[in-house]
Amino acid sequence: MSTADVARDARLAVLQHLRSEERFVTVTHEHPDGDAIGSLVAATRMLQAMGKDVVAVVAPGDLPLSREYAALATVDLVTAVPDDLGERTALFLDCGTLDRMPVGPIRTDSRQILNVDHHHDNTRFGDVDLVDDDASSTVEILWELMRELEVPIDLDTAKALYVGLVTDTGQFMWENTGERAHSMAADLIRHGVDPFAIYRTLYEGAPWAKLALLGRALERTRREEHGQLTFSLLRREDYVSTGAEDTDSEGIIDHLRTVAGTRLAAVGRQVVFDDAAADGVVRTKVSLRSSGPGIDVSVIARAGGGGGHPQAAGFTTDLGEEELVRFLCTQLRELQ
Repeated sequence: MSTADVARDARLAVLQHLRSEERFVTVTHEHPDGDAIGSLVAATRMLQAMGKDVVAVVAPGDLPLSREYAALATVDLVTAVPDDLGERTALFLDCGTLDRMPVGPIRTDSRQILNVDHHHDNTRFGDVDLVDDDASSTVEILWELMRELEVPIDLDTAKALYVGLVTDTGQFMWENTGERAHSMAADLIRHGVDPFAIYRTLYEGAPWAKLALLGRALERTRREEHGQLTFSLLRREDYVSTGAEDTDSEGIIDHLRTVAGTRLAAVGRQVVFDDAAADGVVRTKVSLRSSGPGIDVSVIARAGGGGGHPQAAGFTTDLGEEELVRFLCTQLRELQ
């Protein structure tokens, strides 16, 4: 069976389940970005519009949502799984692997799993896997499903879809932006989305602490591999002294990737993990961006135990700064 046939059959199977099942739980990956929270909210609203019983679950540490995405919380987001989880179909959205959804019972106790995603390195963990790596984002896949299901798109759903689209295409500047993405944007604008208002919510009105954190990152930026790697590390004391949150680091890496000669931009953020497996442990979350042809940063992320897109990916590591820089330099050389 060809790849196209597999994708068609998966889409038809997902559509059938969405029509026939009555109870769902919707989930996305930990520390959700715009595509993750946008697809979670849009899918939940879609199922509600279809008359389904649906519960949207996020990891306990992911509430409240960050400032940029707080306005998207137009559905109830809970951190506890429903008592009847074993009778619900789990709709996983924008999850490359099961491990990225830290609410364990959903991975093991759901009636079945529908896996809807656009990451090319998705591990196909679902009972049905609709993985379209030609799509710019998971919300793009959802938008197409809603059209096929003939579910009306109200304004709140359109906003959630648009936020996922604009953030996962880098404001329509990354290589994953295609005709489908622009057609989707036009359709959502017809449904009432105000692109300028969403831009202001996402990228303006930042707290002073965010600017102070950017200053720390730029001050500590270093160039390696003859300028092909541009790297910065944000330490715990940077967050403490500026009063910044982890989400305030959003967008810093885009400053690094614009530097002439950069092929790989990387920002490390030291984060305290307070879960049961790592109480109070400080690890470094590394964000990667490609800034040149031939650099698939998802390959580097997978080597570090993470994943993502060819243009944007990430992983979490115990490596110190110098070890991390050496790792990134080695990976960059191997990709050339």
